[in-house]
Amino acid sequence: MVFLGFNKSSKLFLISLFTHAISAMCLTSCLPSYLVKSGYNQMQILNAREPIKDVLKRNDLPPEQRRKLEFALEVREFAEKNLKLNATENYKTYVDLKRPYVSWIASAAKKDELTTHTYWYPIVGNLPYKGFFTKEEAEAEAANLASDGYDTMVRGVTAYSTLGWFDDPLLSSMLDYEDHGIANVIIHESTHATLYIKSQAEFNERLATFVGNIGTEIFYRNREGANSPTLKQIADENADENEFSKFISEKNKNLKEWYLSQKKPIEEPARQGQFELIQKQFTDNVAPRLKTKSYLRFSKAKLNNAILLYYQTYDYDLSDFAKLYSYFKQDFIEFIKYCRTLEKSSDPNQELKNFLLNHQPAPQTATNPMPTILKSTTAPSHADPPQ
Repeated sequence: MVFLGFNKSSKLFLISLFTHAISAMCLTSCLPSYLVKSGYNQMQILNAREPIKDVLKRNDLPPEQRRKLEFALEVREFAEKNLKLNATENYKTYVDLKRPYVSWIASAAKKDELTTHTYWYPIVGNLPYKGFFTKEEAEAEAANLASDGYDTMVRGVTAYSTLGWFDDPLLSSMLDYEDHGIANVIIHESTHATLYIKSQAEFNERLATFVGNIGTEIFYRNREGANSPTLKQIADENADENEFSKFISEKNKNLKEWYLSQKKPIEEPARQGQFELIQKQFTDNVAPRLKTKSYLRFSKAKLNNAILLYYQTYDYDLSDFAKLYSYFKQDFIEFIKYCRTLEKSSDPNQELKNFLLNHQPAPQTATNPMPTILKSTTAPSHADPPQ
């Protein structure tokens, strides 16, 4: 699952976190205490779910919280009635976490090379972070790794997904998102409920990301009109995301080469000099071009290898879906109808490419422009530095 405003590391952590919970319920009593604790905390959150409609009946509900909960229900209804996506029970319930994050992750990287430390888990294998339900546990893990000579990072995670095992609640931590981020999450998840091809995780994720983006655009055009200020904001955020993605990818590549060129052990002042250079280049060359304040905190973050790898973005190439959407003259219903025909395909990516080779997209005109979102980078939300 991809969520707008969540980064990929958040998503992968949540996948592993829920896998731990399922493992805890399925494996024997010799299961390590970490997995047992993850399963217990997972169930605690699910048991705390309340129907949003019941929450809205409270007289003491803060106005902004009420507005966002009502907004979530509005988006769910739009996805079902206007976009014709399958209805799900996701985000019909609410959980007040009474804390800013649903969980925290600890990650680490070697000091003398840009390589992530990984953990092995049942079912999912190796992942580059370890999740905890308390900040103290995550910080203790980071301290242990630091004592072993690693660069470390701890940060909070606001999103939560059970990957379809249960009905996901809207969390209080998610209400800090911009409205369009909440809209994208809900439409994205409805896409997975509408079409999910077995053993084709990458295709499923790209499709849901594209539909989440386009569906959010349609929602706001319908809600605010062609001159929607929200769509302008989304476009500016996407532009900044792409700008930062190119910058940090290039700088991480350069830093990786620098580590390889240095004699070991590398002195710490030399490393810090590289981090300071990256931040200066950001301040001088990137910050002046940004349209929003999303990444300005990067220049003040205390960098190390673990944090730079966290900032490394991952790109989803959505151009084939954009071409398909254009071929159907931006008729969303026809677009989804075709995608459903790929459900039994053993290689939907190639089948889509073959279709596009034999079917030219509609000519681009003022009334039928190519969608602007051809690539989705999953950069950290607002580039908040770690906790």
